Amino acid sequence: MGRGGCYAQAVKKDLPHTEQGTLPFNKSENEQAKGGFRPELHTKPKCTPQMLIDRYMQGETHPVSLLHQLSQILQFQLEMKETGGTENLQGFYFAFCVIIDGIEYKTGVGDTKKDARSNAAKLALEDLLPTLGNYTSALPEKSEIPPPLPVKEEPTISQVSCRAIRERKNPANLQIPHAVRDQLSKLLSNHPEFSNCAGTTAALSHRLVKESNGCEVVALGTGNYSTRDNTSSNGRIVHDSHAVVTARRSLMRYLYRHLLMFFSRTANLSEKSIFQMNSNSGLLCLKNGITLHLYVNQLPKGAAQIPSNLRLNPRSMATWQDNNEISLHLSVEGKVFSVFSSALEQLTSKVVSMSATDKITQWQVLGYQGALLSHFIEPVYVQSILIGDSGCKDTRGMEISVSQRVEGITSQLPIYYCMERPQISLVPSVATCGTDGGHLINGINWSEGDSSLEIVDGLEGKTIEESPFKSGSALASRLCKAAMFHRFKLVAKEAQRQNLLSTSSYREAKRMAKPYQEAKTVLREYLSQQGFGSWLAKCSVSDNFSM
Repeated sequence: MGRGGCYAQAVKKDLPHTEQGTLPFNKSENEQAKGGFRPELHTKPKCTPQMLIDRYMQGETHPVSLLHQLSQILQFQLEMKETGGTENLQGFYFAFCVIIDGIEYKTGVGDTKKDARSNAAKLALEDLLPTLGNYTSALPEKSEIPPPLPVKEEPTISQVSCRAIRERKNPANLQIPHAVRDQLSKLLSNHPEFSNCAGTTAALSHRLVKESNGCEVVALGTGNYSTRDNTSSNGRIVHDSHAVVTARRSLMRYLYRHLLMFFSRTANLSEKSIFQMNSNSGLLCLKNGITLHLYVNQLPKGAAQIPSNLRLNPRSMATWQDNNEISLHLSVEGKVFSVFSSALEQLTSKVVSMSATDKITQWQVLGYQGALLSHFIEPVYVQSILIGDSGCKDTRGMEISVSQRVEGITSQLPIYYCMERPQISLVPSVATCGTDGGHLINGINWSEGDSSLEIVDGLEGKTIEESPFKSGSALASRLCKAAMFHRFKLVAKEAQRQNLLSTSSYREAKRMAKPYQEAKTVLREYLSQQGFGSWLAKCSVSDNFSM
C-alpha cells in the first residue's frame, strides 16, 4: 500500500501522549472503525519521542537509529528492505526503502548500502515525523508566523543533477511518458495542423499492477489560458483551459463512460468497467491493482514554480512577506498572481481562477472526480506526478505546494478522503513542438473512447470552427459544465438514483454531495489558517443552470 493511502492509517499514527509516558494501543479493527483505541500501560521510556526527534533535528542522531528508537517506544513494526541495485543508471547505486506497519516509504539510494539505508531513513522520517501529532515541536500561534513548512538543507548542484539522472532513467518512470508520446503522436498524425498546440501537454494514465505493460493513457489535454468571458450562466463555457485542468476534465469524461459501462445491463460491458462495488462505503471504487498517474510537460503555474534556492524559514515573518511564491495563486488570462498581490485590485473585471498548482493540491485531497461523480464513486487520487519539463532541475516546488502545504489535514477530513501524497519525479519531455507552442491560445482535449480530438479556444472557452470534433452549432465544448451535467443525469438514470434525477440545477446536484462539500470546506479553511491565503469564492450564477 502506498504512503498516505487511507484515512485509517493516517489516524493510527496520531499517538496519545500523557504524563505517565507513551501508551501503545490495542489496534483492533473494531476500535479503528469507531475512531478510538484502548491504551495499555507501558513503562515510561528513558527518553521521550520528542527528545529523540530534537536530537535528530540537531544532527546528533543518525536517521536509522532514530527510526529504531521510535519503533521501540511507539510500538510500530519497522523493516528496512533492499529493493535492488540500479545497474541501468549512470554508475551503480544500492537502493533501500523503509516499511512501517506495512506501509512502504520512498526509496533511498546511495553508493554504498550504508548510504542507501541512511537516505531511505531520511525520506521515511520526512513523511513520518509530521504525522506524530503531539510529539512534534510546538510552534507559536498561527497568526504570528507563516505556515510551519519544514526547512530543509538545500541540495548541492551535484546532488540535484544525480537525482535528475536517476529519475529520468528509471524504467518505471519512462513507461508513462512513452505511452503519452505514442498516444499524442497517434492523435496528431491525422491532424498535423494542430501539432503546435502540444507544447503544454498534460495526461492521465492508469496502470494495472499485475501487468508489466499495463500502462494506458486515458485522458489528455493541452492549453495555457483561462477564458475572458465573465458573463456565461448556461454552463456552456470552459473557463479554465490550462493543460492539467483540461486533462483532469477529460479524465472525468472517461470515468463517466466507465460508470455507464458498470451500470449497463450487458454483462460483458459491466465486466470491462474499471469500477467495482465497495460494500463498506456503498460506493464504487477502482478495481484492485489499478492506479492513476499524472504527467505534465511543464511545471504547473503557481507555487510549483518557486525558485529552487528560495529559503522558506517558517519562523521568519520577513521571509514570508518578501516571498509570496508558496501562497495560493490566481490565474488571469494566462498570467498568475499571488493572492496577496496588490496587482489583483486592478483585475476585478477579469475572469479569475485558481492556479493549476493549487488545483492539483486540491485534487490530492478531494480527489480528481469532483462533486458530481462523488455521488457514485469514492475519491480518486493519482499515485505519482511525472514532470517532463526539460528546464526543471528539481521537484522541490511541486513537493512543497502539493504535499507539504496540506500535511496533517487528513484527520480533519470526512471518511474516505485523505491527503494522498504522490511520488513526484522528473522524466523526459514528450513535447512535439518548440516551447513557443505553450503560448498558443488553442488547446486539445481527448479521452479514451473518443473518435477524434476537440480543439478549444482558451480565451473564448468554446470549440473552434476547425475542430475535428464539434458537438453542435453553439460550439460548446464537451468539457463544459453543461456537458458534464448531462452525463451525470445519464449515469443517475442507469443507476436508478431518482433523488439525483430530480435535481433542478447543476448547483443543487453539487451541493447534495455532502461529504465532498465538507471536505472542500475543511481544505479551504486549513489553507487559510496555515497562512497561504483565501481560496477564490466564485460567483454561483454560472452553476445555476438546468438541463
